[in-house]
Amino acid sequence: MSSGTDWLQVESLDLEAQGVAHRADGKVVFIEGALPGETVQVQVARRKNQWEQGVLSALARESSQRVRPGCAHFGLHAGACGGCKMQHLHPSAQVAVKQRVLEDNLWHLGKVRPERLLRPVHGPAWGYRWRARLSVRYVPKKGTVLVGFHERKSRYVADMLECPVLPAQVSAMLPALRELVGAMEQRDRLPQIELAAGDEVVALVLRHLEPLSAGDAARLRAFGAEHGVQWWLQPKGPETVHRLDDGGPQLSYSLPEYGVTMPFKPTDFTQVNPQINRVLVDRAVRLLDPKPHERVVDWFCGLGNFTLPLARRAAAVHGIEGSETLVQRARDNAAANGLSANTSFAARNLFEMSADELMTSGAADAWLVDPPREGAFALAKSLAELRGREGWTPPRRIVYVSCNPATLARDAGLIVHLAGFRCVAAGVVNMFPHTAHVESVAVFERTEAALGPRPEGEAQPELAGVEVAPEAG
Repeated sequence: MSSGTDWLQVESLDLEAQGVAHRADGKVVFIEGALPGETVQVQVARRKNQWEQGVLSALARESSQRVRPGCAHFGLHAGACGGCKMQHLHPSAQVAVKQRVLEDNLWHLGKVRPERLLRPVHGPAWGYRWRARLSVRYVPKKGTVLVGFHERKSRYVADMLECPVLPAQVSAMLPALRELVGAMEQRDRLPQIELAAGDEVVALVLRHLEPLSAGDAARLRAFGAEHGVQWWLQPKGPETVHRLDDGGPQLSYSLPEYGVTMPFKPTDFTQVNPQINRVLVDRAVRLLDPKPHERVVDWFCGLGNFTLPLARRAAAVHGIEGSETLVQRARDNAAANGLSANTSFAARNLFEMSADELMTSGAADAWLVDPPREGAFALAKSLAELRGREGWTPPRRIVYVSCNPATLARDAGLIVHLAGFRCVAAGVVNMFPHTAHVESVAVFERTEAALGPRPEGEAQPELAGVEVAPEAG
């Protein structure tokens, strides 16, 4: 690592929350810890022909949006926790940065500009993370156990005693968790503890590589009773997760405005931030605006997070997921909420969707699309290919909920330029404060062009390719 003496003007933040600057010769410099508008020096760690990457080493002019981090474990120093990347930036400025990331991706990757920007959705900046995967490491040389997120850009576990983005109850019990694991017979065979909090109970999932001894099971029970948590065990893959003991409240979250309660297992996918999820669901339903006589398709329906609220408004909602097991769970949730009569579900590989398969899903007045990071490329491509086909009527409106602005932009390019829709609105949802993660919503409306064939000779736009990085551990 080498130090530079040049003072650089930081212009923006990238998707990894690094400051972006340019040297006099035009070379791009990515600077950890730097904020837009600041004048900085950088300690360079990596050099390539077109760019450099390093860490803030000196600050001459400070951004008015720079704030003191709310966690003692955040920072650029060795051993700092890597769970958050933006605690040094005011929360409102974080939202503005994410909105710009969304707009830039839509334009540069999809050649799409939304006609209207939605008001950003944001909520509590602390105590919001009701789901987390905490690594566990027994360190014999130090005679201690570490429980927490990984250090910045490292496989090592950060030495954490608190975590203010977790629920206060869980943050306060981190030292006790370390003591618990340290006292267990198999402390070196317990790689992970997963947190899943519901409305009434906090569940902890212990990944264990060997069967637990009776003594270790007793230690877990005593800890659970003292701290009011529910233990689940995971001996192998996620499908092996089971309760340590039966009884007690069931994990669930509620969507009160729609009279919906969603039971879930601690390894199921549910949104990390329950307060924001409630707002997100309500926004998506209002934007889709289903009528009492209409049929809606919920693509990538999961456990029914959007399906069931939509069923309170529409005549029928059809949820589609990739796993028959997950589809059955969604059916069970619909039944538990009295919504079996106007919901239906099917399992289908949505990453290999074809135009012919899309035809078989039947006509729908509106779509809700909520894919994983990989996006909904096959679905968007099939929609474009069906344009003008006899017997096919595209939905009047699509609401696309995205956790990756790059794949949203790619799919938006297909939906707008090739399928004949308008992007009437888009905006960010700050599901993960203090991180660079961008959640967003985009709304597409059918035009008259979508009902007819693409004119011969109409040029197809050159949409930029999108490479999806793996989810950070």
